Amino acid sequence: MVIISPFKALRPDAQFAKHVASRPYDVLSSKEARVEAQGNPNSFLHITKSEIDLPESTDIHAQKVYDTAKENLQAFISRNVLFRESKPCYYIYRLIMNGKSQTGLVCVSSVNDYENDLIKKHEFTRPEKEQDRINHIKTTGAQTGNVFLAYKNVEEIDAVINKWAADKNSQYDFIAEDNIQHSIWIVNDDKTIEKISSLFKSKVPCTYIADGHHRAASAAKVRTELGKKATTGSDYFLTTLFPSNQLYIMDYNRVIKDLGNLTSEQLLNKIEEKFVVEKTESAYKPEALHHFGLYIDKQWYKLIAKPGTYNEIDPIGLLDTTILQENILDPLLGIKDQRTDKRIDFVGGIRGLEELEKRVDSGEMQLAFSFYPVSIQQLFDVADTGNVMPPKSTWFEPKLRDGLLTHLID
Repeated sequence: MVIISPFKALRPDAQFAKHVASRPYDVLSSKEARVEAQGNPNSFLHITKSEIDLPESTDIHAQKVYDTAKENLQAFISRNVLFRESKPCYYIYRLIMNGKSQTGLVCVSSVNDYENDLIKKHEFTRPEKEQDRINHIKTTGAQTGNVFLAYKNVEEIDAVINKWAADKNSQYDFIAEDNIQHSIWIVNDDKTIEKISSLFKSKVPCTYIADGHHRAASAAKVRTELGKKATTGSDYFLTTLFPSNQLYIMDYNRVIKDLGNLTSEQLLNKIEEKFVVEKTESAYKPEALHHFGLYIDKQWYKLIAKPGTYNEIDPIGLLDTTILQENILDPLLGIKDQRTDKRIDFVGGIRGLEELEKRVDSGEMQLAFSFYPVSIQQLFDVADTGNVMPPKSTWFEPKLRDGLLTHLID
């Protein structure tokens, strides 16, 4: 069973919450972060993307960047923009996007659970991205990035969390510029805290990383690197746990730079060997698993994988990302590894099919594929078998905001 714990969050005074809250550091480029934080000295991007306060020529992995993050964090505290909670608490975080609500529990989760695979993974991590967060955590003494965990929902836990949110006033409640509503409640009652901890310890055998594999891996490696200098705080890492019945996974689409040695007509002819291919009058958003959209030469096509072109037993083989890889990307376009091939790029579903058309019509890319979203059960099935998904298989929305709740490890 999993171990979670309340913690003394470093958080903003309520009047600053909306200004502090920032999009996760890994969904923004440095250039985008500079624009987003412009004119807002309280944006948490000054801490998570601190290169925005240095010359544009600065290497984003230089130690000066991490030192600036530490200086900015201390300045936020000195200016009373951020303060530390007086006692360990749990926090309830509700997001509402397009009328759909999801409510999670912000806590710290055990590094031991991560290392013992009670916190299950479904993606490989990249060493350079891990090292970036390791340096950031070690220099600032803070875990600023939240790891998004899922668990198979438990009615007793839902009841406790929903009752607290219904009976109490939220500490933060604002609508961000992208029209997503963020509300946070503080759970500071000792009996309720103990009940929540006990329910997770007795009712939740494992959790699953939905988003934040690099943040989780980095937190574990920081503890290892600190060795004897490790503090109690480094035994845990910042997480928000959502019940599986509330999660919303969006499509994660692909754009391809060129067709290799094929013409458009040759490619379509070869695709027809493995897929049913139909022209569509408008952009095609797949309505079922094993259905794909293809956009090429200003024309959309509906593709349906034929029986026998995928493994119906293997949880990896059933994934649409695998079907596309094994039937089109590798044999027809020569893309062997989506992780490293520079001819392929990924577009989160939040950007819409218009983004796919835009990138192809501009000439930057030559074709695009739209996907049906992976289900949360598929994610669980892959993780439960100890496997990992192909890269960029899941896109979760809405995203948690950085800066509202930070875990200090020192």
